[in-house]
Amino acid sequence: MNQSANKYDLEEGTAKFGEDAIDLCRSIKQDTITKPILSQIVRSATSVGANYCEANNACSRKDFKNKIFICKKEIQESKHWLRMMAKSTPEKKENLRNLWQEAQELTLIFQKIVNSLTKNNC
Repeated sequence: MNQSANKYDLEEGTAKFGEDAIDLCRSIKQDTITKPILSQIVRSATSVGANYCEANNACSRKDFKNKIFICKKEIQESKHWLRMMAKSTPEKKENLRNLWQEAQELTLIFQKIVNSLTKNNC
């Protein structure tokens, strides 16, 4: 997610995160342990971008704030499931850690937005 331009495109960044999660999940062999975790990762990771798109089209500041909170919750959930997958597939730990780091960067971005909205009483 390192961007060389001064402006970071969060909509593109959240979409890329979802795509990266899908690609990584496709590379993991499914068994009784990994199958439900894979499903959770895909659901939470792709939800971040969808909710951010909704936030950008919010009908009010309150609606925008709510969607941003949901983005933050979904990215946090993604981090949890990535951790569980790393435990169940140690051979993919490095790839999962890289995706977890992307999720952490998005967490910090969403937290900054939340802090700004709270500070400005939005």
